[in-house]
Amino acid sequence: MPITEVPRGLAGVVVTDTALGDVRGREGFYHYRQFSAVELAGSRSFEDVWHLMFRGALPDAAQRAAFTAETAALRRLPADVRDALPAIARSCAPAGPLAGLRTALSLLGASAGLRPLYDTDAARREADALAACAAVPTLLTALHRLGRGLAPVEPRDDLSYAANYLYMLDGREPEPRRARAIERYLISTVDHGFNASTFTARVIASTGADLVACLGGAVGALSGPLHGGAPSRALDTLDAIGTPDRIDPWIRERVLAGDRIMGFGHPVYRTEDPRSRMLRTIAQDFGGPLVDLAVEVEGKVEAILAELKPGRELHTNVEFYAGVVMELCGLPREMFTPTFCAARVIGWSANILEQAEDSKIIRPAARYVGPPPPQPVPAAPDL
Repeated sequence: MPITEVPRGLAGVVVTDTALGDVRGREGFYHYRQFSAVELAGSRSFEDVWHLMFRGALPDAAQRAAFTAETAALRRLPADVRDALPAIARSCAPAGPLAGLRTALSLLGASAGLRPLYDTDAARREADALAACAAVPTLLTALHRLGRGLAPVEPRDDLSYAANYLYMLDGREPEPRRARAIERYLISTVDHGFNASTFTARVIASTGADLVACLGGAVGALSGPLHGGAPSRALDTLDAIGTPDRIDPWIRERVLAGDRIMGFGHPVYRTEDPRSRMLRTIAQDFGGPLVDLAVEVEGKVEAILAELKPGRELHTNVEFYAGVVMELCGLPREMFTPTFCAARVIGWSANILEQAEDSKIIRPAARYVGPPPPQPVPAAPDL
């Protein structure tokens, strides 16, 4: 097969067809199936969107009730997995819950006897995906609490996905306003085109591996600071600036030094990130000094970047205001990226299920740039 040269990072390269959604970077728009993701976040529940991604349509009232009950019943962990979590939390304590999740997911898959995607039918694959997605919030919150010396909080079937997640974090039923803010954030991050973690999941799925192998790889990709690991770092920027009078000198110094400003810029969007716009509105509804500072920093950074980097369209991305919203809702910073994961696991799984229908393995090529081969192999040195 002839080699085709493509841009670094596969930017703009179409590798497959999907019915799950798309990102239109120049328009500042993205969608889940045929619906605007931002509109879904404003008017539907997380369970509705989960149903849409897995089953292809928004549920009616009866379907919503049945799907919500079905997924809520899957939140409790098998006894052998639950019993192993304290050891996982201890060993992964320095790295945090996301690192522990990779191990816990592997154990969950082994405990459930998950078979390779290649060897299962569509109904079995969806059932496995529902169970894994429902378990992820339970695993993440349990690992977080165990890492702090606290007992895990058992999930409740009567709470929504978002409210139950917050409940399992601190053992208190969240106020509706806070739960809805987090639910809207979760919906807005369910899926986002062929981002690094989603593409990783699909590459693994193309080998026919089991579902949790695909999810474990996706979690690893998400942990990187250039992908899902940035919400807390964006908030750290606000902490470092501290007061409005420090914005200009702090930002100029870092831009001139060539440093990356966390929370700004996106590989696809060439206009404002619609997720950032929505989350800014949510933050402003809460109000307060942190929000005021964030809005002022956003404006100043964009002005300074336009001045010092003319011609480059750099705006806030989802991480900037995601960190602000999660801080306002009381989430600890070490749980910002895990919370992102609790949403994106739905999109990963939908992509895995879609990829499993395609028997073609994803196997690109690389251009070799090392010393010209073949060269004589030197004799082994005498011992």
